[in-house]
Amino acid sequence: MTQRGTSQRLSAQDASFLYMERKESALHIGSIGVFEGQISYDQFVNNIRSKLHLIPRYQQIATPAPFNLGHPTWEWDQEFDLSHHIFQVTLEGATDEELYEKAAELFAPMLDRDKPLWELYVVNGLAGDRSALVSKVHHCLVDGVSGIELLMIMLDVSADPPPPPPAPEIEKKRPEPQFMRLIDALLDNVSADLDRLAARSTLNVDIAGGETQVRSIARALETSLPYVQVPMVRAPFNKPLKGGRVVAFSEFSFQEIRKIRQSAGGTVNDVVLTVLGGALGRYFEMHGQTTERRMARVLTPVNVRKDEEKQALGNRVSMLLVEVPVGVSDPIERLNAITARTTALKHQHVADGIETLSGALGAAPPIVQSALGLLPPPGNTLANMICTNVPGPMIPLFCVGRRLLGHYPLVPIAWEMGVGLGVTSYNQKLYFGYMGDAGVGKDVKRLKEFTDQAYVELRSAAGVEKSDLPQLGVATEHETAHRAAGASQQALAADAG
Repeated sequence: MTQRGTSQRLSAQDASFLYMERKESALHIGSIGVFEGQISYDQFVNNIRSKLHLIPRYQQIATPAPFNLGHPTWEWDQEFDLSHHIFQVTLEGATDEELYEKAAELFAPMLDRDKPLWELYVVNGLAGDRSALVSKVHHCLVDGVSGIELLMIMLDVSADPPPPPPAPEIEKKRPEPQFMRLIDALLDNVSADLDRLAARSTLNVDIAGGETQVRSIARALETSLPYVQVPMVRAPFNKPLKGGRVVAFSEFSFQEIRKIRQSAGGTVNDVVLTVLGGALGRYFEMHGQTTERRMARVLTPVNVRKDEEKQALGNRVSMLLVEVPVGVSDPIERLNAITARTTALKHQHVADGIETLSGALGAAPPIVQSALGLLPPPGNTLANMICTNVPGPMIPLFCVGRRLLGHYPLVPIAWEMGVGLGVTSYNQKLYFGYMGDAGVGKDVKRLKEFTDQAYVELRSAAGVEKSDLPQLGVATEHETAHRAAGASQQALAADAG
């Protein structure tokens, strides 16, 4: 992300989410947070207003460069109004399913690019004296990890938190005239070219470092190309998207997940993919597809943030392509196969190689990248679906004094991947959130049912007894102090310049 004067320019990766977006495949992320009691709309708006200086991007517009000669820049919205971003919804006596249906309806449309790219819906009246927050934030602004950091700013670690730090004086300048923005974009392009030239010079001097980068890219290509070259077996939902969304959710005890790992091995993500593989096998068979010796190709985002990049907004992710066996009925055998695959990918530093390769592709002129985004979406032959797994806070959170009871992820879908899975943890639970296109992935509720069955099978095979889902506790004094520390909040504010 480059910065000249008062504006920051989006990185190539951040900007790509704007270029690739279509009305039938909106590229924002979000969640449904379910709370005890009713949330006062006015109180909630005032709470967000008191924290806006900690999230400057929430007041800025991704403004295209003249003639797309540079990536867009973040410019202050001179007509910013919270009422354009926070809305009220009443669902009197609504069940969980009715809430999910409403959330899917709210989540489907693209965000208005003439405004800062986020929305929040305060939903009151749910059965059981509960309320909810439905969030939408564009992927150009956050990835999964920075989205969790954002959550930690918007919510609190106690029902009666201290006030946020005072807002600093910031001059919210208007965008420069078009001609000046054109010159600025050209200068940024020259600066980027000089940086790449300097990097090549460094590689010529540091041969070892250059060889490391080349080997990293070679490993990524060597590992991934065999799967890319061989056409994948298309899932029932690997078709052009129609628009509209359907969601379904499962939640599991994180304590059980830990015990499964201790008994059978693997990481949390390996366990997630094992459960997904069992669910997909049942789903494919339901649609009359064979599963014998079949692999599902799953793209899994990998966080590549450096320590100094933590708490910064934007996207810092690479990808791994994992082949998940769906025809292996023994869940432990399936887990072992997945663990072997992901371990090999990590040891080969494939994510680093793909990141380096993506960076090289991102060096194409912005006008070329934006023009490619205008082309019809390519047919998908790479992966059946994306599965994201982002660790969340393991302590209870609050919103204007109301406890967060459950946190359900909402993920974008695109490129003929009509179903996606988002996984996150919160307060000793692991939440699975399926997102389906209403045209080609409308039966994700069956996939959720198969997920529950596959999880029970894995838990039983690992010899782990069922435990009650944990009740919300109270954050310890240490956890409260740690989360309430203003360091990460100030870092986020500094990111906007």
